[in-house]
Order: sequence, then structure tokens, then C-alpha cells
Amino acid sequence: MAKGEKTTTRHGKKLVIVESPTKMTSIQGYLGDDYEVLSSIGHIRDLANKKDIPAEKKAAYGKYSIDVDNGFDPFYVVNDRKTKTVAELKRALKSADEVLLATDEDREGEAIAWHLLEVLNPKVPVKRMVFHEITKDAIRAAAENTRELDLALVDAQETRRVLDRLYGWDVSPVLWRKVGSGREGAALSAGRVQSAATRMVVERERERMAFVSASYWDIETLAVKGDASFTARLARIDGAPLARGTDFDDKGALKKAVVVLSESDVRALAAAIEAVGEATASAIESKPGTRSPRAPFTTSTLQQEAGRKLSMSAKHTMSVAQRLYEKGYITYMRTDSTSLSAQAISAAREQAVSLYGDRAVPPNPRSYANKSKNAQEAHEAIRPSGEHFRTPASVASHLDRDEQRMYDLIWKRTVASQMSDAKYETTTVTLAVTADGKALEFTASGTVYTFKGFLEAYEEGRDEKRADADKADEQSLPILAVGDVLAARDVEPKGHSTSPKPRYTEASLVKALEEKGIGRPSTFASIIDVILDRGYVTKRGQALVPSWLAFSVVRLLEEHFADLVDYDFTAALEEDLDAIARGERRREQWLRDFYFGSESHVGLRHIVDNLGDIDARELNSTRITDTATLRFGKYGPYLEVTDPSADAEAKPRIVNVPEDLAPDELTAEKAQELIDAPVAGDRVLGENPDNGKLIVVKDGRFGPYVQEVDPVDPDAVDETTGEVAEAPKKRGAKKEVAPKPRTASLFKSMSVDTVDLDTALRLLELPRVVGVDPATEEEITAQNGRYGPYLKKGADSRSLETEQQIFDVTLEKALEIYALPKYGARRASSALKEFDADPVSGKPIKIKDGRFGAYVTDGETNATIPRGETVDDVDFERAKVLLADKRAKGPAPKRTTRKAPAKKAPAKK
Repeated sequence: MAKGEKTTTRHGKKLVIVESPTKMTSIQGYLGDDYEVLSSIGHIRDLANKKDIPAEKKAAYGKYSIDVDNGFDPFYVVNDRKTKTVAELKRALKSADEVLLATDEDREGEAIAWHLLEVLNPKVPVKRMVFHEITKDAIRAAAENTRELDLALVDAQETRRVLDRLYGWDVSPVLWRKVGSGREGAALSAGRVQSAATRMVVERERERMAFVSASYWDIETLAVKGDASFTARLARIDGAPLARGTDFDDKGALKKAVVVLSESDVRALAAAIEAVGEATASAIESKPGTRSPRAPFTTSTLQQEAGRKLSMSAKHTMSVAQRLYEKGYITYMRTDSTSLSAQAISAAREQAVSLYGDRAVPPNPRSYANKSKNAQEAHEAIRPSGEHFRTPASVASHLDRDEQRMYDLIWKRTVASQMSDAKYETTTVTLAVTADGKALEFTASGTVYTFKGFLEAYEEGRDEKRADADKADEQSLPILAVGDVLAARDVEPKGHSTSPKPRYTEASLVKALEEKGIGRPSTFASIIDVILDRGYVTKRGQALVPSWLAFSVVRLLEEHFADLVDYDFTAALEEDLDAIARGERRREQWLRDFYFGSESHVGLRHIVDNLGDIDARELNSTRITDTATLRFGKYGPYLEVTDPSADAEAKPRIVNVPEDLAPDELTAEKAQELIDAPVAGDRVLGENPDNGKLIVVKDGRFGPYVQEVDPVDPDAVDETTGEVAEAPKKRGAKKEVAPKPRTASLFKSMSVDTVDLDTALRLLELPRVVGVDPATEEEITAQNGRYGPYLKKGADSRSLETEQQIFDVTLEKALEIYALPKYGARRASSALKEFDADPVSGKPIKIKDGRFGAYVTDGETNATIPRGETVDDVDFERAKVLLADKRAKGPAPKRTTRKAPAKKAPAKK
């Protein structure tokens, strides 16, 4: 029995604590009135922030909230947002005669249960209640078959938490000092898995940058027999194979002896074949084959397939799967097991037979071995819940669009996993042609399925591969015999170029991480979300493109923390954590070896203490050509261009690099193109009639802007471009202190190429005085800011809808805006979607577009739409869930600035 085993005769209810408020209602209904079901709403406590550590414990816990000198003891505090939740749980505990900790059945769920036990300190019996699906039978069975808390699993999860704190808090500050900040000033971070994932994306881009494309040619012809036709491709010339893309290495060199034809060779040969006009079937080969279904979904394979087939991000996939699980439609979605229970196998086979006939299933049920060495076999694969699977059509009316699509995917994969093999026959025909004195052989293949088997239900998607261009399209061949003569028509030369490895997508990155043994499937979605948020990676369609910031971060980690981003070392850490979960290794000793070092590992502390000098400028530089270097600064990437013939003290020229230009696209040729491009900035727009100064438009490091400058010699202005030629500076001349010229940024809707003098003068006059509020006698101004156009009256600001309003808004309109509440129904047209009233507040639910993105609101509670979901994805049911979850979390803690305590004078001796 766990903590607090003193028992007395009581007749209260059994208190069941789950993680999510969404589960509460369903589980309460299944268990009945003898149970009270409450939610912890996730974790109730975590490692303390430095400000929350008491003064008397600062010496031991102050750096990490972990006492590294005394068993790596962590200092936990209850989250400010969870004090109300804890109070409610303690209230319910007073009338309970037993506690059932029913958090999720993975390691994190086990750790949450342990934290609840530590904080609540119940004096009644405590048991662990686990289930992998939320159905009436499963919940009742779980309540009757409880177990003790698994402290080995808790140890593994707490070790992971301590490890990640040590790693992140020691390495991240080095990034802050030597690399800078990420997207929109966000702090950079390093992490055990996120750093390895970032390195993988950067290494793939490096391969693409180093790749040398090779060109090769072949010929296609349309072979015709009677009414039937098919496409054949030239494969051999005089017995020697013709080059294909796979015959070249990444440097564009051949890996084996093949025939490489030039464009002129191919065109001449095609003309000769066209003149012959026919080909003879010289060989026909048929081979039977079978295809077996894939295993049911694990967390990893669900993320991959949802990315391929549903275009969902890993995070969005897990969000939708979580909803399906909590609503009782699928089993637990965080699992790396491919096994199915006996009842699930029976349900899948039963459904396959009812839909596709008796031959649809093999005589014996299928079982799947896990490829993951750390798979938790006690779990089940992700599948539809219950003893009998509900068809997608039968549940469609209860699910939103994304839930329907994902349930359909899971249902099909599960049913298909128990179905018969597909059987097919592939026929390859060789056509012989003699042309231009050469013996030519064309080949064509066609596949016919003789029994579709599991393909009736489901076919797995696939990731892009670099050799796809060499594969012929699927086609069927007519019945042929050796010696048959076919007409050769539409003979067409085809040019090809080899391509580098495709960039990772979320699906292929998840697959690669799992194959390397890095991280746990349950963390992949959050890891990808982190590297996107930090600005290490952006998405171009489905592809993950690393930023130059990621190159700098990875370079620093590779040069100074090589072990920590080594793939084998990172995977070994995961294996060690699994060993702790199995009770085979001791938590404290393992952390000591990682932090202080051992015979096989230097130790994190030794690495950080002996970093030496790091050249930040060199770290953020990549040589593109002899005169152009890519540098990454506070405001993004730029080219620093030197002139070998210029004075040694001459400043290099700065050339902005477009934000949407991927690293592998910044070739030497592209860099020269950017350098040679006409300068859009420094264009004279005209003269300010009020003071005679020139108005110039420029394209600066922080974006395009206009500037008011002193007049220059007319000869210094290029009449054709309007550009200002700077006078050469005298060496050794002292700088004169001059007042800063007036400048103003262009609006987002403006361009350096089209902005005119009148517009520039209006920009320079900003902020514009709109008028004076007669009630307060305060001046109202219109201006542009970091978050867009706004009005300002004293300390009170109000957003404007468009930048043009800065010029156009009248005093009357401004007063109307100030008369409305600062937040809430300012604009009748601001709602992107409107729904019926929320059942809790009784107020209509709307989706609005806010400063930080779209959000759901009922006028009282605001809930941001999660990353990966769009406004179109959110229906009334989803909106209600988002608001309910937000209410359950409580208000965000207020940020307060604490003043340092005044130093006391030393006591007199």
C-alpha cells in the first residue's frame, strides 16, 4: 500500500483523480454515485523557478532547483495556476475513503500520480487505476483491478525531468551569449532531443548545399499493339545499361560503368528509332508477389501517416487523437506497442469479414513484433475502442471534421492489419529495336493484382524519395508473346537531372528520430513544435527548412558540446532511462555520471567549465565566395561583401538576404546575383518644400524606410536610377556630431520601388495629431507600432484596423473608438465565426483574430486556437472544449517585478 496506510472505518466515496477535465463526465457516468471523479488538469507541480526558492535553500537549490551535491534532489513547487485545483482535491479527499489515481498509463502519467500523492498526502488507502480506453467495461474493470504505484517508472520520468533541466540550463545560456536570439527576439534553447533533431535538419540541408547535380538523358516511346498501348523506356544500348539517377553519387560522378548520352546523341537516336517505327518483343518475364499489411498504429506511425495522408502536423495529430481518446472512440494514443488485445483482433477480423467476405482474413490472426527496442509491451496499439468497432460512418455525426478523418484512418489501419496478404503479378517486357547501327532495348513493366486482400481497406502512404523520377508510372500491359511486333510511336527524348535528398517533413523526421532511437514517440510532437517556435526551422509546404540561425546553433553545439548532440550518445541516454524504468539502474548514480562524469563520459559540468574562448563572429559566419560571407546577426542573415581592391580600412558592403531564401539556394551564383542587383534604396524622391532637404528611400537592415537628408551636389545623383553616390571619406578626418536625420518606416503595403514624395512626407510627419479629446483635453495621435497601427491618448492606446487609417482616421471616429470598451465587442465585423451560446456562461461563442492569432471567446474567457489547427477546423463542439479547458486552467499568473531587498548595514561588532 502506498503513502498514508493508516485506515479507519469510513463510508465515504472513492475519489478518482484523472488528468483531463474532458474525461471526468464520462468516467463519472460509468462508475456511478459511489465514486467522485475530479481532474488534476495535468501536472500540479514542477521544478521551481529561481524566484520561488526560499532564501535558506538558495545555496543548495539556487542554480537548477536541483541539489546536485546531495543525490540530485529536486525542489518542486505547486504551480500558481494549480493552487485552486489542489485545494479542491484536498476538499474532496476529506470525505473519501479511498483514492484511485487514474492518470494516463505512461511514465508521465505515473509521475503525475506520484506528485499528487506527495502533495495531497492522503491518510486513506491509495491505488493506481489504469486503463487504455474510456468505455464502460474498461473503466469498471480498471476500478476493480487496481495496482500499486510503479516507483521505477516515476524514477525514470523524474530522471528525465532533472536531466533536461541540467542540459537546458547549462547549454542554453551559451547560445544566448554567442548566437543571440531567435524569431521575434525569442530566447534560444538547447535540449537533449530538440538539439539532435535540429542537427538532423541542418545536416540534411548541408548535404543539399554540397550536392552536385548530374544530367542524363533517355528515350521513351509509346508501344502499340492493336487497340492497346503502353510506355517503354530505353534501358540498354548494345547490351550496356543506360544511366539512371541512382548511378550518380552526390558529387555528380558515376558510381559504375553505364552509358551516358548527351542531348544531341539522344535526339539523333530518337529520330532513327522514329524512322524504323517498330519494335519486337524479345523477352517477357512474369513474377508473382505478395504484400502484407502494416502493423496497427503506434504514436510514431500515426504522426507519420496523419502527416502524409491528412496533412496534419505532429502536434495537431496528437491534439485530435487526444480528443478521440477522451471521447471514448480510440484507445490511448501514446504508445509504442504494435500489439492488439484478443478482443481487438476478434473485432477487426469480424469487421473485415462482414465488409469484404470470408477470404478477407487469413486462417490465423496476425501478430506484429515491435521494431522499437524500448517498446512498452504492456500497452496496446492505437485502435478503435470497444469489443466491436464502430464504423466511421456510424460515428461521423458525433465528431468534427478532423476527428472524423483521423478515426477513419485509425479504423482502416486496424482492420487492414488483420486482413489477408494482397497478391499480384508483375510482368516485364523487353522490346528490341535496331536503329543507327545500334541494338537498343526498351523495357516496360506492369502489375496486376490477382487478389487485393488488405488493400480493399487501406494502403500506407509513403515519403518522397530521390529516385522517384526514375520510376515508371503504374500501367497495365496487353497480352504479348515473344516475337510480337509492335509499332513504336511518339518517340521522345527525356532529359533528367539528379536531385539531392528531399528535406525532412514532420512525418519523415519523426520516422528518422525513431529509427535512431532519439527521444520518445510521445515527445516528438512537442520537439518539432519547439524547433519551429525557436525559429530553427520553418515550413515550406510540408518540408522543414532550417534557418541560418539553426546553422549557427548546431555549429556551436558540434564544436563545443559534441557528445551532447551525438546521435548514438543521445540514443544511449534514452536506453539508460528505459533501464531505470525497468529498475535495472539507479537514478542517483546515473545522474552523477552524466553531470560529473565517469570513465566513459566527460560529464556536463566539465564540458561547460572548460569551454574556452568561442568566437561569436566566426560562429555566425559562412563563407559563400571569396568576397562574400553570410553572417547571421540580431536582425537575420545578410551578406558581408568585401572589395579586394579597396582600402584595408574600408567597411564591407552589406547586402540583405531574402527571408524566404533557403540555405541551399544561396549558391555562389545566387549570392553574386544579390550583390549585382540594382540598389532599390538611396533613391531620391524629391525635395521637402518646407526645409529644402532631400527625401530619400532606403532599404535597410530593419526594412525599407524614408529619410530626410541634406542636399547633395547634383552631380552626385545618377539621373537614370535616382541613386545617391556617396562622396569618398577623407582618411583620418574627425567625425562631426550632427543631429540624426528624420526617418520613418514604410507601411507593409508600401514598396521602395513605388513610394512617392507625397507619401514619404506624410510618413515623416508621423505620429499624426488627430485632435484633442474635448472631455479630457488630451491629444490623440495616430501612429504605427510593433504590433500594427494604433491611436494613443496619454497612456491609453487603441488598435486601428488598417495602416491607411493612420492617415485617414478623423477625431470623430477616434472618439467613437475610445468610447467602446478597450477589449471585446469593438468591431461588429471582427468575428471570424459565430456559434450558439456557451453552456457555462450562456453567452454566444465567437472566433476572433487577435494580436497573437485567432482565438475563441464567449466575452468572458479567451482560448487561443492551438498551433496546427485553423479557424476552419474549429466547430461549435471544439470551441466549447477549448473554453472549458481554459476555464479549468484558471487565469494566467500576473507578472510582478520584485525589487531586490535593501542591503542591511553590517552589524556593529
